[in-house]
Amino acid sequence: MAKFNRWMMAAGMAALIGTTTLASAQDNNGGQGGPGGGRNGGGPRNWDPAQMQQRILDGTKERLEITDEAEWKALLPLVQKVMDAQRSSMGDRMRGMFGGRRGGPGGDNNNADRGQRGGGMFGQTSPEAETLQKAIDGKASANELKQALAKFVESRKAHQADLEKAQADLRKVLTPRQEAIATISGLL
Repeated sequence: MAKFNRWMMAAGMAALIGTTTLASAQDNNGGQGGPGGGRNGGGPRNWDPAQMQQRILDGTKERLEITDEAEWKALLPLVQKVMDAQRSSMGDRMRGMFGGRRGGPGGDNNNADRGQRGGGMFGQTSPEAETLQKAIDGKASANELKQALAKFVESRKAHQADLEKAQADLRKVLTPRQEAIATISGLL
């Protein structure tokens, strides 16, 4: 049940990020074309991940009710470490949900390299995920699949351990109110 809850939280965060990006793009362009607008050649190619990350950090600062810049400067590296660990932990799962299978049954279409270009908003795709995907696409033997799968599972466990450590480090410096807000917001 805990894994299901984590998965649902990850899916909710993905939806939130997508909604924020869409709303921001429409705000910047009045819902019209241009970068991010969609009508006149805009869209994902003009999406700026640095701006998106800054918006998320600003929203986190606001949600945690931090008004003192010195406090924010102290918390920022811990918050970023948690967010990076979340992105790393979620990257391969979201890749599987939103594009891990490239193309149709044969796996080859014009977007054949989609999963290898960097993972989009969910971070870099792990080498273990790439190896496992290649084994699946190449219809590797059962032994090769088992080896690739074992390495992928170990990588996933390591990412999860990194996330839990980053969250514990952040939790140590938050007030009880901030911890509650961070927990309900999906940061912890």
